[in-house]
Amino acid sequence: QVQLVESGGGVVQAGGSLILSCAASGSIFRPNIVGWYRRAPGKQRELVAGIDSAGRTNYADSVKGRFTTSRDNAKNTGYLQMNNLKPEDTAVYYCNLKNLGPVVFDYWGQGTQVTVSS
Repeated sequence: QVQLVESGGGVVQAGGSLILSCAASGSIFRPNIVGWYRRAPGKQRELVAGIDSAGRTNYADSVKGRFTTSRDNAKNTGYLQMNNLKPEDTAVYYCNLKNLGPVVFDYWGQGTQVTVSS
């Protein structure tokens, strides 16, 4: 059992910043991958960023240079630092933990709303 609790969403003006946190508890296996996804109204879910246990990251082209994902393994917490936010970043953001154990399982946070006003 893994529980992911997200926090940090809110309403900001364009150009502002937010940091999202994803705190995990339970049976966390390593290696693993923490991914950040978002779903905007009328759009499909998209992968925003990912980070593996070694700290290697990848980003969607739309957020490169603006978003940074990181993790603190000792705290079982992942982060998504979002800078220079744009209205098109408005979405519900979800963290995902892919446990790379004997059986690969995905766990999802509850989602947190990020709204960027113009």
